[in-house]
Amino acid sequence: GIMVKILDNLINKLQLLPSIGQKTAQRIAFYILTKLKEEQVEELAQAILEAKRKLKFCKECFNYTEEELCAICSNPERDRGILCVVENPSDVLSIERSGKYRGLYHVLGGALSPINNIGPADLHIKELIERIKKTNYQEIIIATNPTREGEATADYLVKLIKPLGIKVTRIARGLPIGSDLDLADSSTISEALEGRREIE
Repeated sequence: GIMVKILDNLINKLQLLPSIGQKTAQRIAFYILTKLKEEQVEELAQAILEAKRKLKFCKECFNYTEEELCAICSNPERDRGILCVVENPSDVLSIERSGKYRGLYHVLGGALSPINNIGPADLHIKELIERIKKTNYQEIIIATNPTREGEATADYLVKLIKPLGIKVTRIARGLPIGSDLDLADSSTISEALEGRREIE
């Protein structure tokens, strides 16, 4: 029947999202059909479209923004002497939620991963080094994820930044190895930031 085709299509489209398999997709589909009002569904669809169409990368830090510069880079209250290097925009959100960090960010757009053919040129590393050279930072905090790729990325960045004579720190190991910043809770992130160590 035609109804089933439409339903199947919805379930298939939902499975495009990460960690959503057939069962979860079905659950979400039926929830949309039975629990949400039509205008809520419209608002959801609209929000997805608008985010996809209007958001771009900040030309300074590569976080998501509607403007040329993101809300953090353009905020005069932020401490311009500290730069926190993260893998993804979601990590910026996680660290911001902890409420403990007042500096600026640099989003790499991922981590080095030879297996997935992601090398230095595929990340915003060149821009990071240029930024560091033209700005007077007191400290660069490397807050890549505690995964093998995140560690490899951190090591690589340290080799590039140390020779520039700037203090480089790495967030503490409060985060379980193999975990992602965007899954950690705020207090864990605060501890990881507060316990950061300088790399000699």
